[in-house]
Amino acid sequence: MNQPAQPATRIGQATTIEMSRAEAEVKAAVVIAQQNPRNIHAAVDEMRFACQQYALAEKAFFSYPKGKETITGPSVHLARELALIWGNVQHGTMELSRDTGLGQSEILAYAWDLQRNSRSSQIFIAPHVRDTRQGKKDLTDLRDVYENNANLGARRLREAIFAMLPAWYVSEAVSICEETLKKGNGQTLAERVTEAIQTYDRVGITVHQLETKVGRPQDQWDEKDITDLEVIYRSVDRKEMTPAEAFPPPKVTADEITGGQRQNAEPGSEVRS
Repeated sequence: MNQPAQPATRIGQATTIEMSRAEAEVKAAVVIAQQNPRNIHAAVDEMRFACQQYALAEKAFFSYPKGKETITGPSVHLARELALIWGNVQHGTMELSRDTGLGQSEILAYAWDLQRNSRSSQIFIAPHVRDTRQGKKDLTDLRDVYENNANLGARRLREAIFAMLPAWYVSEAVSICEETLKKGNGQTLAERVTEAIQTYDRVGITVHQLETKVGRPQDQWDEKDITDLEVIYRSVDRKEMTPAEAFPPPKVTADEITGGQRQNAEPGSEVRS
């Protein structure tokens, strides 16, 4: 009779060497960070300069639908840039395990201030599914699973970095990026409106849908309106949401359908459902 396989009772030499190397690398990073503390004033000056650059500001925010509302906030791109400027910070995501039978992965997202030895981390389960308009779709292709895990990991990484960075530092960066977006990239408001309409037209979104989203006709849009539309488009372009999710079609009620039937019916006739 075949005996069941027994778990390994010892760690291989290669694994031992790698564990020792990783431990030594972490200790060295902590020592170097504490011996070379960050210059907070220099970091703030560099942050202000970076956030005044349109190339960063245009990637600094995300947008996604939640119920009847559109949620916006600082993106993982801004989080990574602020962590780089702050200095003495390590961050990342790591897939700890993958279970194709259960259709899920276990992922770690972390941000670590080596100088202060302050760490924010989260281990979470990433289901191998994708939400679609037809419901949830199971993911079996390795590339789809990887992209799904990377997308979910980036969200948790954003939270970890912002939890580790000083709140006042993040708040000022967000404010500067918002002002940079309102100013635009050297274009007039009219030029930005025209470009936004043309850009959305390429993904099948009409002017009427944009005006419904903003709540005003295009000739009344201001800098904030066009900035919000630009943020939404970049989220669509990054596949954080679909055009249909960003601009859902209007829902027709039963009363409207029945009312329309009655209006089109001949006098004296009955409307049957």
